[in-house]
Amino acid sequence: MTYRTSDPSRQADLVDLMHAVASRDETAFKRLYDRTSAKLFAVVRRIAISEAAAEEALQEAWVRIWNHADRFDPALASPITWMTTIARHAAIDAVRKGPERASATAVVLDEELADKLPAPGSTTDGLTGPQLRRCLEGLEPDRRGMVLLAYSYGYSREELSRRFDKPVATVKTILRRSLIALKECLGGR
Repeated sequence: MTYRTSDPSRQADLVDLMHAVASRDETAFKRLYDRTSAKLFAVVRRIAISEAAAEEALQEAWVRIWNHADRFDPALASPITWMTTIARHAAIDAVRKGPERASATAVVLDEELADKLPAPGSTTDGLTGPQLRRCLEGLEPDRRGMVLLAYSYGYSREELSRRFDKPVATVKTILRRSLIALKECLGGR
């Protein structure tokens, strides 16, 4: 049985399971896992770069859920919202510290990025993959690296600041100007 947001009885069941997990009930934890793991995996998979990283992040999320179930408050959030937040943060943490992150000095339009861009023959609101690639390649390497790390790999401005040895305000300005340049290159889209 999986979780469905539209069923109030399942919502109440999840609340009951969360309270049981807070009491260290392993059977309730297994039932909670069975009912929600597919949704949580979908959340972390959208963030993680690989399936292996997603699985690792999901495992970490479940450890956090087990260890902090006593902090769950149904007056503040639904169980699935609370668990999704934990899973999302675990995935972001895994991406930020994981070895899969792209090196700022070696950022290129690699196969992984190419998979995230529109296919050469496809269009997205009239935008084609080659157009976007051409515009990205028109940016200076450091600027392109910052844009790709920020918007494809989830680096924060603070992380970019440390990686490129520039003040956060400068990173913010570079990102803004780079996005303006991309927009102009793409014809004001």
